[in-house]
Amino acid sequence: MSTPDVELTVKGHKRLERNITLLGLFTLLAVSIGGIVEIAPLFWIDNTIEKVDGMRPYTPLELAGRDIYIREGCYNCHSQMIRPFRDEVERYGHYSLAAESMYDHPFQWGSKRTGPDLARVGNRYSDEWHVQHLTDPRSVVPESIMPKYGFLADTDLAVADPKANLTAMHMVGVPYTKADIDRAAADLAAQANPDVDAGDLQIRYPKSQIRDFDGNPQRLTEMDALVAYLQMLGTLVDVNSAAAQEKLATEKGR
Repeated sequence: MSTPDVELTVKGHKRLERNITLLGLFTLLAVSIGGIVEIAPLFWIDNTIEKVDGMRPYTPLELAGRDIYIREGCYNCHSQMIRPFRDEVERYGHYSLAAESMYDHPFQWGSKRTGPDLARVGNRYSDEWHVQHLTDPRSVVPESIMPKYGFLADTDLAVADPKANLTAMHMVGVPYTKADIDRAAADLAAQANPDVDAGDLQIRYPKSQIRDFDGNPQRLTEMDALVAYLQMLGTLVDVNSAAAQEKLATEKGR
């Protein structure tokens, strides 16, 4: 670019900076073009999240446990999104996939970690460890600053209307079937009691774990629900094949 052209460009730029009306118009134009480029393609695709094999809605017991997790503010210290960085993958496991949060309302990604990420905590520890950790965190992790949640084992699980909970989730897009909704209360009780006939629970909810979670088979407690939720996290998807599937879908969409 010649010197006169440079001077003309600088002069025009100065004029633009000093004229609030022109600056506003050009800013609006730039933002509009960028918005169209980013947003318009979304109108031509059915879903922004590629489904992966294994993902399913939460069981009624897991959903109740998730509600307790949110109620107690666990998300304030524990995120559920492993970033695709080497240090995070080595510490917590395979990075999180978007599809793993597709049935979360709201999602539990988090923005701060006082404690470890829990995206893949499922089946990493025994039920007994979780109960002990929740009851007295420093008995298993001496440096922990986590509060004690032992009261969960002494509190009966009281879900006012499990059927209504699943109905609400269905209304926001979670694919619960009519059978799931109708059997919500029975499924909730059966998952934490191996002596009760669970029917086709494990068919409708693949990889669901049926057992007494809190060590007290005589009661269905909030501890049962929370441990059931934690033991499910990160266990549904074969992350290696799902990541390859997600990468392939992304490349096809380019």
